[in-house]
Amino acid sequence: MSLKNKAAIVGVYEHPTRFAPSKTTYQIIAESAREALADAGLTIKDVDGLFNAGAGFSLGLADYLNVNPSYTDTTNYGGSSFVGHAAHAAAAISAGLCSVALICYSATPVSAPMAGGGGGMPLDPASNFENPYGVTIINGYALTAQRHMHEYGTTSEQLAEIAVTMRLHASMNPNAKYRDPITVEDVLKSRVISSPLHLLDCCVVSDGGGAVVMTSAERARDLRKKPIYLLGSGEAMRHGAGGHRDLMDIATNDSARQAYERSGLGPKDIDMAMIYDSFTITVLMQLEALGMCKRGEGGAWVSGGRLRYDSEFPINTDGGGLSSNHPGMRGIFLLIEAVRQLRGEGGPRQAKKRLRTAVATGIGGILGYRHAAATVILSNE
Repeated sequence: MSLKNKAAIVGVYEHPTRFAPSKTTYQIIAESAREALADAGLTIKDVDGLFNAGAGFSLGLADYLNVNPSYTDTTNYGGSSFVGHAAHAAAAISAGLCSVALICYSATPVSAPMAGGGGGMPLDPASNFENPYGVTIINGYALTAQRHMHEYGTTSEQLAEIAVTMRLHASMNPNAKYRDPITVEDVLKSRVISSPLHLLDCCVVSDGGGAVVMTSAERARDLRKKPIYLLGSGEAMRHGAGGHRDLMDIATNDSARQAYERSGLGPKDIDMAMIYDSFTITVLMQLEALGMCKRGEGGAWVSGGRLRYDSEFPINTDGGGLSSNHPGMRGIFLLIEAVRQLRGEGGPRQAKKRLRTAVATGIGGILGYRHAAATVILSNE
C-alpha cells in the first residue's frame, strides 16, 4: 500500500526555550501541542493518535495531555525517531487506526541534566561489552570523518563550511542558541574534541521541544493552513552484529532509496533539505546518501555556499543542531522547519528559490557503530 498523498502535516510548533529550569518536559510538550493544534485549527479533543519518544511513559503523557488515543507509537531509535513517526502516523491514518496524530517531544538536558534527553534504556548485549571501556558518541563520528578524509581527501575546511552556513541561518533565527557569525578559521581554531572534529563541528546542547500534527489529506484541505503532504518515507539500520562494518555505508543509503521509490521522485526533484546535524560529518555523509552527489564528492559539493538559504540547495534553514538547538533527539525539528519553509513562513531565512518539495532525514545512534536512519519526502502540492 502506498502512503503517497494519504496524509499531511497540518500543524507545527517549536518551543522557543533553550533553557527551561522552571518547566518540566511534559509542560513543554503540552505548550507545544497546544500551539501546533492551534496552528492547524484543531484542539486537543481532536487528537486520537499519540506519538512520542524519550518523553517518559506514554500513558503518563496521555494523562497529562488529557487525551485518550486509539493509537500510540513510542518507537525510539534516537534522534531520527520523529521522522519515522511521521511515516508511522501516515500509515495509521491511512489504515483508519487514528484520524489526528500528535507527534511530540521535549527534553531538558541543560536545566535538568539527570532528566537526560536521548531516550536512554538498559544496555543491549553489544553495549555491555563496549560501554565500560569508554566508547563515546563523538568517537564513532570522528572515525567516520577520518575514514572519509582518508578515502576521498575530504578536508576540515570543507566540514567547517557546513558549520559556518548553519550559523548564518541561526543568525536570522531569534530563538537560536548561538547567533554570532563564525568563519571557517573560527571552526578550525576551536579546540579538537575528537580528531578531526573540532568544537564547532559538534552540535549544541539545549533544552527544547516541539509538536507536529498530522491528519488525512482529505481532512487537511479544510483546515487552517496549507497542507504539507507526505509523499514517501524510508527507515533503515546499520550495526556490527555480522562482525564487519563499512564506515562509509550509512543507513540513510537505504532509507533515502526507499523514500525515493515510494514517492516516485529522485534527488533532482528535491528543492531543499532538513538534515540531522549532530556533527558536520553527519551532514556531508547524508547528502551523499541522498544522492545529491556521489560518495566521496561531498566535501567539494558542500563548498562555495551551496547550502545557504539563498543558494541552490538550502539546508537546515533554522540553524540546525549545530547552532539553533539540540535537546538530545532533534528529528522533530527537521519536520517543523521543513513545513515552515514549504509554507513560506521562514521569515528572514526563507529560502530564496521557489520550494515545492523538501526532504527531512535523520540519524539516531552513532555513525561508524550502530545507528538508524529515517527519511521522509514532503511537498506543498
